[in-house]
Amino acid sequence: MVNHIETEDEEDADSGSQTGRSSAHKGGAVDTKPVKNYMTPKGYTAMRDELLALMDVERPKIVEIVHWAASNGDRSENGDYIYGKKRLREIDRRIRFLTKRLDIAEVVDPSVHYNNDTVFFGATVTYCTVHPSPKSSADQVNTITILGVDEFDSLKGEVSWVSPIARALIRAREGDEVKLQTPAGTQVIEILKVEYPKP
Repeated sequence: MVNHIETEDEEDADSGSQTGRSSAHKGGAVDTKPVKNYMTPKGYTAMRDELLALMDVERPKIVEIVHWAASNGDRSENGDYIYGKKRLREIDRRIRFLTKRLDIAEVVDPSVHYNNDTVFFGATVTYCTVHPSPKSSADQVNTITILGVDEFDSLKGEVSWVSPIARALIRAREGDEVKLQTPAGTQVIEILKVEYPKP
């Protein structure tokens, strides 16, 4: 378990890109590093639980249905067999995806930064737009939580750590103003509050 994630600049300086881009070495060889899959302990547990449920509960149940449907004769018009095989392929695809993502997961516990005012992975950040767009007459206040790419839910105010807003905020502190590049142009945002879960 790691305490915080390194920024792209830090990793580029240390050992090449963390984003999975290829880099050429002497002799023309290409080195492709996998993208790190940072996750909170909660996100890791949820993904592992889903994988185990698919492998131990849902897949055996569908296999049994397919076996029963196949024993009923003609498979070409057997709805249970056709649906079962399709569902089995979906489950196997999801199992492969979850297994690969868990294999490269790096669990980061955000609670180690409790009472810290610097933005790291897992932080809940409240910020406002210092220079709002001409259409807006007041500062826009938003709160987001920075999580892993496999666990964030934008409907709950969560963002991926690779999103533009997260990249702009990481390593900044309460009271700092940072620039965020958007399709509408550069926005200046001020960090009002940084929170972490209790250990």
